[in-house]
Amino acid sequence: MDTPHLSSAPDPFDALRPRLFAIAYRMLGTRADADDVLQDAWLRWHQTDRAVIQSPEAWLVTIVTRLAIDRLRAAKAERDHYVGSWLPEPLVEIDERTPETAAELASELSVALLWVLERLAPEERAAFLLRQAFDQDYEEIAALLGKSETACRQMVHRAVERVRQQRVRFDVSEEAHRRVVAKFKKAAETGDRNAIQALLADDVELIGDGGGKVPSTLKILRGAYRIANLYWATYRRYPQIVYRMARINGEAGLLRYVDGQLESAQTFVVDGERIVAAYLVRNPDKLAHIPPLQR
Repeated sequence: MDTPHLSSAPDPFDALRPRLFAIAYRMLGTRADADDVLQDAWLRWHQTDRAVIQSPEAWLVTIVTRLAIDRLRAAKAERDHYVGSWLPEPLVEIDERTPETAAELASELSVALLWVLERLAPEERAAFLLRQAFDQDYEEIAALLGKSETACRQMVHRAVERVRQQRVRFDVSEEAHRRVVAKFKKAAETGDRNAIQALLADDVELIGDGGGKVPSTLKILRGAYRIANLYWATYRRYPQIVYRMARINGEAGLLRYVDGQLESAQTFVVDGERIVAAYLVRNPDKLAHIPPLQR
């Protein structure tokens, strides 16, 4: 009987790819950057003597995280000069779940969380994510970052406190979240200004990302009346506007199409009854991977 070649064995990189993508995306916020990090990690993986690697998962998680930290440091300089607010590129599911979008959705990757994580330093962000989203122990995080366990504990503690202070969050079921978004969809697509406003908390915030390529709010827009007027004015200006429900970064959101073209991907934080924060990604570069409108 012929002995199978070693090359026929499953490649650990392929098995770990969803987890590695999940780490890279949460660190960087864009599919392209995450894919670049995984490509670089794949090259290093195939150029390394596997015999000296005790744990492929630990080795690959370390390489991907370190590459993501380096790339995020470079990206932060560009994002400091970004026009308006920088929001992550949305991961959208409409009809089926791809390996990337399904990547560990049990660990949260909402746009709201990633928006707050942008305020953390790269190593701080890595430590927070490895501990909070991927449940790595401090010994592993310390070895990965080249720091002491005490330093990593302090880093994660500071990051957790900053996220708590800046993040708007409510304990709402997925069903309740989807129900509020569905009601808002109906109000927005019919241009019912009163119904729109009724579904917005008085102190609601709207963060828009046009990237300087399309018109968008350059600063955070606040207040139910102002935001309801914005949706109403959009309805009045574009009679052919269409909203579609979609799963965006693991939770119910909306895709808005104008004249058949995708105009924005919208996610929301809800308190169970009303929307308390809205995130509108309008930068066309960040919408390029989303499927076109299906009639």
